[in-house]
Amino acid sequence: MAKLVAKTYADALFQLAVEENKVDELFSEVTMLADILDQNPDLERIMTHPSVDKNQKIDTIRNIFSERMSGEICGLLNQVVTNNRYEEINGILDSFIDSVKEYKKIGVAYVKTPVELTDAQKAKIEQKLLDTTDYVKMEMNYAVDASLIGGMTIRIGDRVVDSSVSTKINELAKSLRRIQLNTI
Repeated sequence: MAKLVAKTYADALFQLAVEENKVDELFSEVTMLADILDQNPDLERIMTHPSVDKNQKIDTIRNIFSERMSGEICGLLNQVVTNNRYEEINGILDSFIDSVKEYKKIGVAYVKTPVELTDAQKAKIEQKLLDTTDYVKMEMNYAVDASLIGGMTIRIGDRVVDSSVSTKINELAKSLRRIQLNTI
C-alpha cells in the first residue's frame, strides 16, 4: 500500500513536471529536498508526531521551504501533510527521481564482483551496458562481495544478470541432487 501511495504522488508530480516543461528543475529540487530531509531527521519527527497540529506542520513547511523550493514542491509537501502521508515522503521523492531517470533514459546499475575492479574494467562494463540497453547514460554502483568467488552480478531495476561462480556452483549442486533422486 505504501508503495502505491508514494507512486501516486510521484506520478502526479512527474506528470506536472512534464506538462510544464520543468523536469530538470523539479528533479534538482527533489534531489536537494531528499538530501535536506536525510540530514534533518528531527524534521521527520515533528512532521509525523501525532501531537503536533496539522496546521503547525503546514506552517513549519512554509517557513522552511517557501523561499527555497518552487510552488510545486511546496504544494506537494503541503498536500502530503494535509493527507497525513508525510511518512511516505522518502518513497515519493525516490519514485519521482526514478521516473525522471527513466524519462531521461538514465539507467542505474548495481554491479557486484568478488574483487575490486580497475577503472578500465568499470568503463568496459558501463559501455557494454549502454550498448545492450536503451539507456543513454548509466549511473554505476560497484560493490565487492567475496562470496561470489568469481564472475559478477548486475542489477538494473528488477532485472538481474548473475554470472557469478557461486551461483553456477549452486545450480550444479541442485542438478546433481536431482540426478541422484532420479536414479534412486
